[in-house]
Amino acid sequence: MVINLKKLVISLLVPLAAGGIAGIITSGAAQRYSQFVKPPLSPPGWVFPVVWTILYICMGLAFYLVWQSDAPSKSTAMQLYFIQLAMNFVWPILFFRFGAYGFSFVWLLVLWILILFTVISFYAADKRAGYLMLPYLLWVAFAGYLNLGVYILN
Repeated sequence: MVINLKKLVISLLVPLAAGGIAGIITSGAAQRYSQFVKPPLSPPGWVFPVVWTILYICMGLAFYLVWQSDAPSKSTAMQLYFIQLAMNFVWPILFFRFGAYGFSFVWLLVLWILILFTVISFYAADKRAGYLMLPYLLWVAFAGYLNLGVYILN
């Protein structure tokens, strides 16, 4: 497989930019997070930007593999990817900026389902892409637990 550097860079920059812009919009989130009563297993605040950066890179690599594939499901997989990425972008704004913890949890459930469909469609296009999306699916499930805990405890 020949690497298309332009597509690879775009594939990596899109999710990293989405996460970065959401981070800018929700500046002060770390301070707010530190003030929550948190459920058990809550990681320290510094873990989130590290994990999300890794996840966005994995997502970008997965998208690149699908974009490069000749799979008949490629178009659907790419559409699902952008829909879930848009929902991912909105979640921290709902949660941190607006403090809509209950609504954010419901939003996260819908996001998780979209990610699951994206994982399945990515796997159909390129198995490696599907595997690269699994940590994201698992992290969003964990984020759902944390979101629900914050909603209940605060």
